[in-house]
Amino acid sequence: MTMTETDARPPADVRAAIDEGRTALGIELGSTRIKAVLTGPDHAAIAVGSHDWENQFVDRVWTYSLEAVWEGLQGCFAALAAEVRSRYGTELRSVGALGVSAMMHGYLAFDAEGELLTPFRTWRNTNTGDASEQLSELFGHNIPHRWSIAHLYQAVLDGEEHVGRLAHLTTLAGYVHWKLSGRQVLGVGDASGVFPIDVTTGGYDARMLAQFDELAAGRVPVKLAGLLPAVLPAGEAAGTLTEAGARLLDPSGTLQPGAVLCPPEGDAGTGMVATNSIARRTGNISAGTSIFAMIVLDGPLSRTHPEIDLVTTPAGDLVAMVHCNNGASELNSWAGLFTEFATALGVSASSGQIFETLFRSALTGAADGGGLMAFNYLSGEPITKLHEGRPLFLREPGSALTLGSFMRTQLYSALATLRIGMDVLQKAESVQLDSMFAHGGLFKTEGVAQKLLAAAINTPVSVGDLAGEGGAWGIAVLAGFVTARQPGQSLADFLTTSVFAGAQLDTAEPEPEDVAGFNAFMQRYVAALPVEQAAVEHS
Repeated sequence: MTMTETDARPPADVRAAIDEGRTALGIELGSTRIKAVLTGPDHAAIAVGSHDWENQFVDRVWTYSLEAVWEGLQGCFAALAAEVRSRYGTELRSVGALGVSAMMHGYLAFDAEGELLTPFRTWRNTNTGDASEQLSELFGHNIPHRWSIAHLYQAVLDGEEHVGRLAHLTTLAGYVHWKLSGRQVLGVGDASGVFPIDVTTGGYDARMLAQFDELAAGRVPVKLAGLLPAVLPAGEAAGTLTEAGARLLDPSGTLQPGAVLCPPEGDAGTGMVATNSIARRTGNISAGTSIFAMIVLDGPLSRTHPEIDLVTTPAGDLVAMVHCNNGASELNSWAGLFTEFATALGVSASSGQIFETLFRSALTGAADGGGLMAFNYLSGEPITKLHEGRPLFLREPGSALTLGSFMRTQLYSALATLRIGMDVLQKAESVQLDSMFAHGGLFKTEGVAQKLLAAAINTPVSVGDLAGEGGAWGIAVLAGFVTARQPGQSLADFLTTSVFAGAQLDTAEPEPEDVAGFNAFMQRYVAALPVEQAAVEHS
């Protein structure tokens, strides 16, 4: 049974599992939506709830308020509980296990009384360039702009007053977990976006901790290890849902405390779980507001690359991450424009129909985009060394402006920065992949973005019934792993034998014409990067 086949089971059996607490609840705070998934004993989804939200750009910082966090979590849980009530005729009074996931990285800083010292700084901010550069050189290890340690050291460099009152810092998932359980911990995957992990010990790298303490002596009030959350691997219990935590999720008082919590994870790690991409030489690409690839490595890379982040799976294995700040948001904006045009013509079409039509038209476009060019940069993009973004569309005077070539160009643009990073892995490091799985909203239209991605990375790309509910389901699986794990069982074995047995995949092979077309597009894309830079500098 796959996780989406909920209707195949008798409602009475599902209701019994709910009433007896033989369930796992996963909640993920994504960039545009907070989602909750309740799973049964077989790890299949039995109910879903969600709440839409959006970041704000305040004082040139991308942020979410903590009030919005809890309003969204409560709305999400209420929607989930309502679906349980509607479908199964019972109340969601308890769950056996619970997990929290959220967008990785960023900076949430608190004082000794637990008060937030500065607004939440999300992964999307790229104002940490000086810190990123200095720490990368000091450690001999790439420190991306969005990592928590880069945010902390940038605050030190900028002389921010709050640093002197800092008692602990964490990620968004770590913050929510702390409030639900009382424990300041992180899953190793999420922790690897806070500070470099030593994969031999499973904890923060001791050498680099000491280097940072020496660098920041007299400017940070305590040693760094005292500021960071504890690190736990998948499968370890990370506390229980407290009474106060239960009320934060469900102010109605229906949800009872006591659920076992798994270590909180980042959305990259839950995406790996949701696509069964935990084993070495496997990988996945997630495309939403951002787009990123996660490749589980056989061993360390030969040298540091600024385009590649080294993080870990939730089990602690080394992962090469190619993270692009800009994904499908600009595509969504163009779809909105075409929807508005259809409405002006008096044509009624759903957003799904609009996307389907636009994406399918891309298959009719010129293989190289036909002389059209686009940049999807709503925010800065570190891989191409741009601290801010300006969405652009431009074309050569002799090019044919057709819908097919326009949409192919927009889709190519969403994949172009990812290709730059993948070239480092595949060409400079000769990283080998046995499988690549793609998931996210970009791949909902069957056979379009999947086909173009296969061309972009010249690798077969699979999609399928693995990740229909995404990272929220992935963190529910990790929660279930805590309670269902057999002695000595690895996460990879648990996924293969207990969760994904019989899963169906559709694989697209790269087609030579598309590969050649994307390569030609990339030559023009790199050549046109100064145009994007000029737009940032002059607008």
